[in-house]
Amino acid sequence: MQTLTVGLGERSYPIHIGSGLLGRPDLLQAHLPRKRAAIVTNTTVAPLYLAKLEQTLASIGVSSVSVILPDGEEYKTAETLNLIYDALLQNRCERSTPLIALGGGVVGDMTGYAAATYLRGVPFIQIPTTLLAQVDSSVGGKTGINHPLGKNMIGAFYQPQLVLADTDTLNSLPDNELAAGMAEVIKYGLIRDLPFLEWLEQNIDKLQARDTAALQYAIARSCQNKAEIVAADERESGERALLNLGHTFGHAIESGMGYGNWLHGEGVAAGTIMAADLSHRLGWISAQDVARIRQLFERANLPVIAPDIGTGKYLEFMGLDKKVEGGKIRFVLLKEVGRAVVYGDAPPELLQQTLEACVHG
Repeated sequence: MQTLTVGLGERSYPIHIGSGLLGRPDLLQAHLPRKRAAIVTNTTVAPLYLAKLEQTLASIGVSSVSVILPDGEEYKTAETLNLIYDALLQNRCERSTPLIALGGGVVGDMTGYAAATYLRGVPFIQIPTTLLAQVDSSVGGKTGINHPLGKNMIGAFYQPQLVLADTDTLNSLPDNELAAGMAEVIKYGLIRDLPFLEWLEQNIDKLQARDTAALQYAIARSCQNKAEIVAADERESGERALLNLGHTFGHAIESGMGYGNWLHGEGVAAGTIMAADLSHRLGWISAQDVARIRQLFERANLPVIAPDIGTGKYLEFMGLDKKVEGGKIRFVLLKEVGRAVVYGDAPPELLQQTLEACVHG
C-alpha cells in the first residue's frame, strides 16, 4: 500500500492506494467514531463490493445504511440526489454519520454533494472503484450534479476525510471504462509532468493489460500530481484550472450527445485532441506534438475524432462552461507538451478551424 496526503492544513487527508484495501477495517476505523455509516453505491457496484464493505464495517462494530442508485451519468441529477436525502432522513442519519461513496465518479460526486448539504455538512469518505475516480474525481473535493444545460454546474467544494483506492476493484472494470480512466492519467503528463508522459508512452500496453504494478504506479503518480495542485489551489482560482485540459470541449461532447452516451473520459480524450489542435494553430506546439498526443490516446483505445454535434452546439455548450469569464471561453491549452496554460483569447476563426478539423478527423 502507498499513502499520499492532500495537504490542506487541518482538513488534510490521506489517499491509500493498494490491493485488498476494502478488507482493511483499520484504515476506516478512525473515521467512524459513532459506529454508524451510510454507504452510497449503484446497481453495478453493489453486487460486486457492497457486501465486502458492509462486512469490513461490521467487523469493527459499525452498522450501515445502504443507498443503491441507478448507474450512469444520465442519473447524475437533482432527482437522483433526492434518493440519497430520502434514505438519510428515513434512517435518521445524524451529523456524525459519515457518507461513504462506493463507486465511480458519478457516485463520488453525488455522495460528496449530499454530504456537503445534508444537515449542512456531514463527514464523507471516498472509496473509488473505477480508474477515472481513483486518479481524478475522488481527490480534491469537487462534488456536484449535472443540469440539462450544463455538466457539473451545480455543486460544492467539499473535501473527503479519506480516499481508499483498492486496485482490486479495477479487475471488474469493463475495458472501455479502464480506457476512459486513462484519459485523465495522460492529462497529468500533458499539463505538468513530462517524465510521466514519457513513462506512459513506454508502458501504455502494460496498463491496457492491467499489469498490477504499472497500474498502481500510474494511480499513485496521478494522485500525487492532483494532490499537489489541490493543496496549492483548492478552489480553482489559478493552477487547478489546468486539470481541465480537454474538458471544455469534452463536456460539450457529453452534453451535446446526451449524458451517458459518451463516457467522461472519452469526451476528455477527443477534447484533448481538440485542445492540442488549437494549441498548434496558435503556434505553440508542432504538428508532430499533436500527432504524438493523438497516437498515445489511440494506443489507449480512446476516441480521437469528436462527434459532429454542429459548430453552433459546441459553442453554445462551451459558453456554459464553468471557466467562462467576462463572456469569454477560457481554454486549457498546451504551451508545450508537459506545460499547460489557461487562455481566453483564442481567435474565433482558429477555434472554428479546430472544430471543423477535429470533428471530421
